[in-house]
Amino acid sequence: MTGLLFILQVFTVLLFEGPWDIVISLIIMVGGGFFLLNMKKKSAALFTEYLELIEEKNQLSTLLHSLPDFVCFKDGEGRWLKVNQFGRQLYNLEDIDYIGKTDRELGELVPFFRDAFNYCVDSDEESWQAGDVTRCEEGFYLPNGEFKTFDVIKVPLFYEDGSRKGLVIIGRDISQQKMAEEMLLRKEKLSVVGELAAGIAHEIRNPLTSIKGFIQLLEENEHVSESYLSVMSSEMDRINQIVGELLILSKPQMREFTPFDLREVLEYITKVMGHEALLKGITIHENSPDTPMKVYGDKNQIIQVLINIVKNAIDSMDEGDITMDCKIEDKHIKISVADQGTGIPPERLKRLGEPFFTLKEKGMGLGLTVSQKILEDHKGCLHIESELGKGTTVDVLLPRYTGEE
Repeated sequence: MTGLLFILQVFTVLLFEGPWDIVISLIIMVGGGFFLLNMKKKSAALFTEYLELIEEKNQLSTLLHSLPDFVCFKDGEGRWLKVNQFGRQLYNLEDIDYIGKTDRELGELVPFFRDAFNYCVDSDEESWQAGDVTRCEEGFYLPNGEFKTFDVIKVPLFYEDGSRKGLVIIGRDISQQKMAEEMLLRKEKLSVVGELAAGIAHEIRNPLTSIKGFIQLLEENEHVSESYLSVMSSEMDRINQIVGELLILSKPQMREFTPFDLREVLEYITKVMGHEALLKGITIHENSPDTPMKVYGDKNQIIQVLINIVKNAIDSMDEGDITMDCKIEDKHIKISVADQGTGIPPERLKRLGEPFFTLKEKGMGLGLTVSQKILEDHKGCLHIESELGKGTTVDVLLPRYTGEE
């Protein structure tokens, strides 16, 4: 502080008494000193910030290259700007100058991954067109024969004028997860097959046992009642029905899809099932609007579905009414079949549609399963609501025919 005061005193004396050239030189020297001192402080601050930026960059680079995920940056033209260590190893780019190369150019440099790189071109374009974050699965083989599946997220970046700026791509290896899912799916399929096989064996064994018994009677007694033959024929028909319904479930059927009016179907079902219903004191009511209720599909299969539903309703009642309503709901047509039966307990309701699960003493448990399969083939669905003591309502929803299929 004393030194600075002395300098100020000398400067004051020279300012008022000294030659002007000395004064000016002194001002320049003092000003320059202060300038250099200030620049030194700023330089030190800037250098500190620079070191911090370098450290931050190194940290980000370490983080990027330590990730077990594929991370890549491309410019607006699809040229690779940066890829982490995982990505370079994945695509065998460790000894290749990838910077500035497009996917197609990299495909020529690494022929094994040509198809994978070409796929990226199309996938990137989908992301650009979407203009937002996209997500998809991409899979390809490695040179060692291993198949890899990646969950890929792509983030397109744009300039203010809307032109393409760059693309950020992040891919996570989900190969182990996919393998686990496939193993679980196979396990579930085997479980279903086992249950199905057990159900088939049970359903077919019963009529076969009856037939075998009657054959033994025929061998022991030449004079057998014709009623026995009738029972054998009935049991054979039952086996044939089981096999027929299983075939519907197991493979695509030959169908004739044409436009048809559901009002005609409901009218037909009312006539066909009306007599069986009257025998139990049940009346079937059909409520259809005056406007056409057209759908596109196999008319006979839809009839099969609705007859199955109405027959179930009849079997659940001793007397009362069954109502069939048909109405338009947006782009669909809904058919509701409501009965006044005993209703279905909640624990059983949730199992309806499972193969060989039935509420009937002599049922096979395939009718509803087959109906659901037919409706799925027609892009439709089935919904059941039931209340104990009040009855059950089955809703069938089918796409409305608009003239174009």
